[in-house]
Amino acid sequence: MTQRKPPGMGFESWIDKQIREAQERGEFDDLPSAGKPLPGAGEPLEEDWWIRKKVREEEGTTGLPPSLVLRRQAETAKARALAAPTDDEARAIIGEMNAKILDALRKPLSGPPLNLMPFDVEQVVLERKGNSSARR
Repeated sequence: MTQRKPPGMGFESWIDKQIREAQERGEFDDLPSAGKPLPGAGEPLEEDWWIRKKVREEEGTTGLPPSLVLRRQAETAKARALAAPTDDEARAIIGEMNAKILDALRKPLSGPPLNLMPFDVEQVVLERKGNSSARR
């Protein structure tokens, strides 16, 4: 529960007290980025920096023609399937992607030619098994 600043106590000293007490309770121990510099620290912020960050997070698909977006999704789906913990999960990922590809082949998307065919599910599962044995 958040406490209110006691009357008469300086704001800065009240915050310092809150931080010190939290440190003593160990609330800052084992934070995921502990000891690492903050991303972008010391770099000047550009105008519209948040838009650029959002575009990077969206893997640059913003503004791309739908056919290119689908190609990128297919690459990502195959990588996810190869890294999937089980064969069933890999099959589900590829099956879902294949449905999108087949839909795009029936109703062509705008942009450059798709040049993409559905994945061979069992071939991806075999590749996945080959990758998992190579990781051991």
